[in-house]
Amino acid sequence: MAAANGVAGGPEAVAAKLLDFSQPLDVALLDSTVNAFYGAGSNQERTAAEAVLKAVQEHPEAWTRVDAILEHSKNQQTKFFGLQVLENVVKTRWGALPDAQREGIKTYCSNLIIKISTDEKAFRTERTFLNKLNLVLVDILKQDWPHKWPSFIPDIVGASKTNETLCENSMAILRLLSEEVFDFSKDSLTAAKTKELKSSFNDQFSAVHELCLMVLNASQRPDLIRATLSTLYAFLSWVPLGYIFESNVIEVLLRLFPQPAFRNISLQCLGEIAALQVGPEYNSHFASLYTFFTAQLAALMPPGTNIPEAYSRGSDEDQAFVQNLAIFLASFFRAHLGVLEGSEELRAALVQGLDTLVAISYVDDDEVFKICLEYWNFFVPDVYSSVCTVEPASTAVAPAFAFGGAAGAAPGGAAVARKALYQKTLSQLRALMIARMAKPEEVIVVEDENGNVVRETMKDTDVLARYKTMHETLVYLSHLDHDDTEHQMLDKLRLQAQLNGRELGWAPLNRLCWAIGSISGSMVEEQENRFLVTVIRDLLNLCEVTRGKDNKAVIASNIMYVVGQYPRFLRNHWKFLKTVVNKLFEFMHETHPGVQDMACETFLKIVSKCKRKFVIMQVGESEPFISELLTGLSATIQDLETHQIHMFYEAVGLMISADTDAKRRDDYLQRLMGPPNATWHQIIEQAKQNVEVLKQTEVIRNVQNILQTNVSVCSSLGHPFVSQFNLIFLDMLAVYKMYSELISAAIATGGPHASKTTAVKLMRSVKKVTLRLIETLVDKCEDPDLVATQYVPAMMDPILGDYARNNPDARDAEVLSMFAMIINRLRSKMEAEVPKIFTSVFECTLQMITRNFEDYPEHRLQFFSLLRAITNHCSATLFAMSPAQLKLVIDSIIWAFRHTERNIADTGLNLLHELLVMFVGSGVATQFHQAFYTQLVQEIFAVMTDTFHKPGFKLQTRILHHLFTITPDVITAPLWDVAAQGPTAYPSNAAFVQQYVTDLLSTSFPNLRPQQVQATVLGMMELREFPTFKQHVRDFLVQSNQFADQNNADLFSEEVAQQAEAERQKLAKVPGMLNPYDNLAGDDMNGGSD
Repeated sequence: MAAANGVAGGPEAVAAKLLDFSQPLDVALLDSTVNAFYGAGSNQERTAAEAVLKAVQEHPEAWTRVDAILEHSKNQQTKFFGLQVLENVVKTRWGALPDAQREGIKTYCSNLIIKISTDEKAFRTERTFLNKLNLVLVDILKQDWPHKWPSFIPDIVGASKTNETLCENSMAILRLLSEEVFDFSKDSLTAAKTKELKSSFNDQFSAVHELCLMVLNASQRPDLIRATLSTLYAFLSWVPLGYIFESNVIEVLLRLFPQPAFRNISLQCLGEIAALQVGPEYNSHFASLYTFFTAQLAALMPPGTNIPEAYSRGSDEDQAFVQNLAIFLASFFRAHLGVLEGSEELRAALVQGLDTLVAISYVDDDEVFKICLEYWNFFVPDVYSSVCTVEPASTAVAPAFAFGGAAGAAPGGAAVARKALYQKTLSQLRALMIARMAKPEEVIVVEDENGNVVRETMKDTDVLARYKTMHETLVYLSHLDHDDTEHQMLDKLRLQAQLNGRELGWAPLNRLCWAIGSISGSMVEEQENRFLVTVIRDLLNLCEVTRGKDNKAVIASNIMYVVGQYPRFLRNHWKFLKTVVNKLFEFMHETHPGVQDMACETFLKIVSKCKRKFVIMQVGESEPFISELLTGLSATIQDLETHQIHMFYEAVGLMISADTDAKRRDDYLQRLMGPPNATWHQIIEQAKQNVEVLKQTEVIRNVQNILQTNVSVCSSLGHPFVSQFNLIFLDMLAVYKMYSELISAAIATGGPHASKTTAVKLMRSVKKVTLRLIETLVDKCEDPDLVATQYVPAMMDPILGDYARNNPDARDAEVLSMFAMIINRLRSKMEAEVPKIFTSVFECTLQMITRNFEDYPEHRLQFFSLLRAITNHCSATLFAMSPAQLKLVIDSIIWAFRHTERNIADTGLNLLHELLVMFVGSGVATQFHQAFYTQLVQEIFAVMTDTFHKPGFKLQTRILHHLFTITPDVITAPLWDVAAQGPTAYPSNAAFVQQYVTDLLSTSFPNLRPQQVQATVLGMMELREFPTFKQHVRDFLVQSNQFADQNNADLFSEEVAQQAEAERQKLAKVPGMLNPYDNLAGDDMNGGSD
């Protein structure tokens, strides 16, 4: 690379020549370096070139060479490099440049933009370069406008009137500036600066508005009109309303709308105007906008057009038009439905518009459907709230609308009229929801890392979110007209029976059954009973007449799904419930893929809601159903796979838990666990004779399955499982210890790869399931003393001691999570054991996880969960630690919140906050803060400003706030080094902290001026309210320029979370809205009597 340019030596010599500011820049040398970086040379050449370019870019004087680069370089990429250098200086060091140099850069950029954009040819060929230059100019404006460049708006407007291509580029600059100030400012500007820019833009907007209208009314140049419309689109969401309604903007947009070249961008602008939520004084403007728009739309797209078909055949422009039309209609109706409802002459056009939106809802495109669905999910509850008001009028979603009279004249009449107006639309929407119903949450079967089959809930968030929205909308639609809902569903079902899957396959039947399942609980009981019996009968008939196992399996799974969604019906009809469960038992012998899984899933789902029904004596029965089930247990489950048997056992555990008689419960448990216990005792007896038995693959699998069966029953039965647990506990620990030693031996001889062998994986899965069983029992056990006195001491050596002795690759993270669970449950009862736990797991785990950020991910997470449990429940043990041990704890927490994995960083931050609060209230607060205060302040600032840990912003500021607001009576001795500085070096700890943080920030951010740093630190020290403190820190981060131009959305994430809970509370008030299985505690909701 160097030789080609006559520079002796390697990359260092090239860098030295380019960085020699006493000589003019060798632009040809820079061009060849850039070419080497982007060219097809060797990796070595590319790396060398990259190092040179980086050195040039980072040099503080590099920006002085930009004019030479842009004037003399022949290479587009080199020019881009020059602009990057310029952009960098504007973003990070602008405040540090002398005024004359800033003026020079501003003038240079403005002149270069004018030069390129007034030359028609250059304007077309250098478009990309010009766009980048525009961005640099906008970055300068964000810093200097208005105070140092007050004439910017008049300047750009004046220049734009002289030349059309210049005007087109000015529109691009104004659009970028509007977006930066009004859309993205939260990320890159301080709150005060944003406010100043917004007010400047508002004050000077009339000139910009006049320019836009002049172009739209007078220009014949399509590119300029399009650019102006794009800019107008960016303005419409924030401009003062007079600029829209007191000018002819709407007329101009409606005039341009029919012209193909401007159709989409005009429609986007109209959509922005349609979305404005303003006072009633503008109603007449919106009424006339809608009237003119629908007339023009009818000419473009006559009523009755098959929109889904036209969309599938259309060009990109046509498809964008349909999407923009959906946005316009949805926005308009959301904001101004009342205006159209209130005018008799507009109602027909309103219904026509809703018909169009329903037609667009059938378009086969996820984005388009999402837009429509979001509106329907707003519209239907709005109609529901005025027609079927289940809440007092004051809290209804929207006031009942009165037609043709005063708003409150006859609310009852208004509601009836409203329902009548929308009857056809609501019926169309029921058909739409049924035809396009999304798939509800489903459970699939997968293999885990040890080869065991486990169930996993699919979390396809888009599809699930869509199901949730459609389910809500359909429940409201059902409440608005139960009969129409029922007729549509039953008619669709009969149509499916006639088609028999011939034309469209079985997808429509699946969607129909998901829809039927989604409205569970929304009808009155009598109607629901009749409806469900008809549905099940029709599905069973369809199953009878359908040929082919595959087809029958589809219908069977739909029957199981629908039945499982209606627990209220099942609870009230024992004979039907018993028939359903026996049918599920039949399906458990059906080996067609998926049927057995679905049968076991549905059995578990039904039992969770109807468990009492199975343990009481029902009329006409000789014994409770559970007794009958246990008698035929082996026959029922003989064809099931192991994971299905675990599901079945979990369901039976739930049944047993519903019996209130302890003796009967124990008897049922004994009968249920009889088969696995027999196998377990047989294996243990053989092992006592010859321990080699336990090494056989088949035996290891058996042990694993038996223990997993125990976990399943324990998780559903709860505390009564203790009697069964006692039978196997000690033998299980012995087996655990033996397998652990075998694994360690295998890894010691075979190295880390040995942990991937089948035998070791199998033995590990036995260890993991043992730990899971103990964890489950501790979680469910209602007698903490029993756990603390009997189980914990027995586990110390076989589990904890074993963990400490083991090879790192043989240690199971589950040991950590199990002890975390035990401490969380037993709390202070574990204090005596914590030092042993600490000795066994702390240092050896830290050595494993602090080598790097990647190895042992599970151990990391569980280690900090364990530490958090100790902090929250056994704090006395932390106070009693030696300084070296406490330092180890603090270092490990710092290490956690430095982690780039978000859940580990968050755990570390939460843990630190809890620890700090706890130490403030302890007798050792002063010693603790003397040892760690300054280190923690420094570390928190480090992660807060390094751009990798933005999601932790709220917790980071919470900790800083805590550290800055600790009162003087908590820390009673100096925080500074008294030995080095003397006891009177600072008047108080607060003064020391202020000086320490000022020095820390000044050295970390040389780009900040001393007064900025002082103001920042003073604010942090004095702001006591957390929200204002947080905003202050946010502004500091923006000023520090460490976050320039990166996505800062994470900094504001918690503002969103508060809205979610309010939404859920609202839904809970509507019958049938929440999943019937969400509240598993309410077993027999329709009265406890059986």
